[in-house]
Amino acid sequence: MTQESMKRLFRLAVWAVPTFAAVAVAGLGAYVAAAQQNQTRTNPLLTPGVQKAVAATGLAPVESFASIQSQKDRSVALYLEAAKVIEHPRCMNCHPVTRRPSQGDDMHSHIPPIKSDAALFAAGIQCTSCHGPVNRPTNTAGIRSIPGADPWQLAPLSMGWQTLTTGQICERLKDRAHNGDRSLEQIRVHLSEDHLVGWAWHPGEGRKPVPGTQEKFGHLITAWIETGAYCPE
Repeated sequence: MTQESMKRLFRLAVWAVPTFAAVAVAGLGAYVAAAQQNQTRTNPLLTPGVQKAVAATGLAPVESFASIQSQKDRSVALYLEAAKVIEHPRCMNCHPVTRRPSQGDDMHSHIPPIKSDAALFAAGIQCTSCHGPVNRPTNTAGIRSIPGADPWQLAPLSMGWQTLTTGQICERLKDRAHNGDRSLEQIRVHLSEDHLVGWAWHPGEGRKPVPGTQEKFGHLITAWIETGAYCPE
């Protein structure tokens, strides 16, 4: 697909389906509001002094949790901090429960309208028709850049997380029946090193990155696993 064809596709979608940007998934509106609150929430298990320091860095360092005596509480606190990344729109937009990706900080429906029955295909069009191996600048339909990674793809249906609670997402992340049959060590490697996960810190012009760095996020996930990988109730 040429760049001009891609622009025509975006213009057609914006003109012909102006209401499609409304949230299409039942209950997603409530989830989006909770997810936006999650981006700025404080971790209730951290001291006020640490919470103030986190505001400047985005994510609390692992050592901030050392004073929590209960291993289970410390594990839950570590996950809650990591959830600021996991539940951020940069990540959650590609974890729909309906095979319809969302986009933007408000997680509105993808424009043009897309419904995917497989990771790489959407409405008969490969995702790579518009999404290349790297972010690409554009100026179409108010979009300043088109996300890119190699390959660019949706999470599998079993990893649909939108509308789930923080605790439910945590449990699914550990459940081999829902996480691609990954062990906790494989989950650690995936979240800490995978390039598509890493895109969330470098999402292209016009998008807010997730907080912290992938390295800091990986340290939180590692510590969460080492303390028992407990989930919030």
